[in-house]
Amino acid sequence: MYNANVKNVKTKISNKLEPWINGLGAGIVITILSYLTFELPLGAWLIFSFGSSALVTFVFYTSDFAQPKNIFFGHLLSICVGILINNILPVSPLSLGLAVGLSVALMAFFKITHPPAAANPLIAIFANVSYDFILFPVVAGSLTLIILSSIINKYILKRKYPKKWF
Repeated sequence: MYNANVKNVKTKISNKLEPWINGLGAGIVITILSYLTFELPLGAWLIFSFGSSALVTFVFYTSDFAQPKNIFFGHLLSICVGILINNILPVSPLSLGLAVGLSVALMAFFKITHPPAAANPLIAIFANVSYDFILFPVVAGSLTLIILSSIINKYILKRKYPKKWF
């Protein structure tokens, strides 16, 4: 006999298996971003801080800082601050601290805190990136990370992610 409630049953991942599933999800996201970086002529899709973002979207997926708005705008704001400071000040302990501090303050002020994005000013300053870096890899990579994490969390892991888009 068919039970209409069967399709509403969600499977719970065991506590012992969950860390491995989270790692697999994060690994898939980074593998795809890496593939896009190496195989497409558009440029880079991956920056170091996306590794931490992938961890956040799978391990801390219910937190506010793991939500798409925070991921996208946190990365965008922080890379812009880093590029701006790099164009104004020479590389120094002061410029590095100012860029990270300003990024953290602005993310908190605008309620778009995403901890991995606090590394973006350091990336911008140490790599001496141009404004082109904002589109590729930051915007394109952030959107790809958000979409992939949403698909894996929602449809494969059966989690309620994201809690809200914006």
